[in-house]
Order: sequence, then C-alpha cells, then structure tokens
Amino acid sequence: MNQDTETDMDCMPSNDMDKRIVDFLSKHHVATLATFRRDYSPYCCNIFYAYDPKEHTLTFSSDSATAHVAHFTLNDRVAASVVVESKVIGMLRGTQLTGRIIKPEDEMLKEARKRYLKRFPFAAAIPIELWIMVIETAKHTDNRLGFGKKLMWDRYSIFPRSW
Repeated sequence: MNQDTETDMDCMPSNDMDKRIVDFLSKHHVATLATFRRDYSPYCCNIFYAYDPKEHTLTFSSDSATAHVAHFTLNDRVAASVVVESKVIGMLRGTQLTGRIIKPEDEMLKEARKRYLKRFPFAAAIPIELWIMVIETAKHTDNRLGFGKKLMWDRYSIFPRSW
C-alpha cells in the first residue's frame, strides 16, 4: 500500500463507535462544553444535549448572547465531557469528546429540533436556538471494565483504538 492510499484511508469517516460509548452518551444528557475565548484562554459551561447515535453528534440549545456561543462562532473547535460521579473508584465512568460546532439549517435543523424536543419536551414551550457538536474523537473510561480501561473512537480513523 503506498503512502497516499494510507493517508486517504486515515481520513475516511468511521462510524464504528463502540456500543458501550454509544450507550453511555445516549443514557446521559448533561455535558460540560469547553470553548476558547478570543485570547485562547479556556472557558466551560454545562449543556443539556440529545445524542444522535447514527451521526455521533450532540444537539444542544444555547442563546446567541451567551459567551460560549460567541467563542465557538469564532473558533468552532470544542471539547466536552460527560461523567458519572461516584466515590467508589471502581464505578467511575466518563467520556471525553472533541469536535466542531455547526449551526443546523433546513432539513438538518428540523431533524435536530425533533431529536432535541423528544429528549426535552419542556423546551417546546420556549424559544430555542440549536447547535450541533460533531464528535470527532471520544475517549471513554469505564473502571467497571478494569481500572483505567479506556475505549477510543476517532471519526477519521479506520483503526478503532482500545486501551
């Protein structure tokens, strides 16, 4: 295999996210979203999200007047974390994500709205502005599988990683 082919293959989309990561993100609904300020200093906020297991995205609502929206409209690169808190070390679980934010329009907006309102029906009574985090990488730690056990996923790698 020549180097060009290897490079092309490394950039092929992959949808083979481990079912345990998919199940974890589907079960939970609050993430901490990290953005960069204009001076590149970090900032974080909490979001309610609806996970799309087919596209591996998080749909969330946030007003354009918020700091984090101002940040990711200038720099769409973000990170997020979803965690289960426990004092029992063997029960700790969490997923760290990286990705990009997009503003859905047209059909994508209709689908995003349907997905978000299915997860959060109370939001139908208020104006919502939707955003989508396209997950590029996921690192899931699940101590129930063994201390420090990590499952990795990369949208652009054909080689699933697991530690």
